[in-house]
Amino acid sequence: MSPDVSTGVSTDVCALDALVPERGAAALVDGAQVALFRLADDTVLAVQNRDPFCGANVLARGIVGSVGDTPTVTSPMHKQVWDLRTGACLDTGGKVPVAGSVDLATWAVEVRDGRVVVTHV
Repeated sequence: MSPDVSTGVSTDVCALDALVPERGAAALVDGAQVALFRLADDTVLAVQNRDPFCGANVLARGIVGSVGDTPTVTSPMHKQVWDLRTGACLDTGGKVPVAGSVDLATWAVEVRDGRVVVTHV
């Protein structure tokens, strides 16, 4: 189930320097829990924090990695893998989500003057 948020609402979340490269951080954006990931090249990507396979808000604590050139996050719970750019589930681990889609909702992220600005798309 996708978060219930308004489309097109931008939120200034934090300074880029507040995010540790190759780690996740959770933020509340327009009423939804979002997992932010700062990559090694300072790109910041955002997906829903709720893991669709266990229902817990834990994806910000996931393992950042890659499949080829695709940045990924692996759930800390049951090890499902998602594309951080699109939210597409790349590996379900043979499990079924507790509710909704296996894919994650995504947010557009811009870094403006050293600030991370997130917009629901």
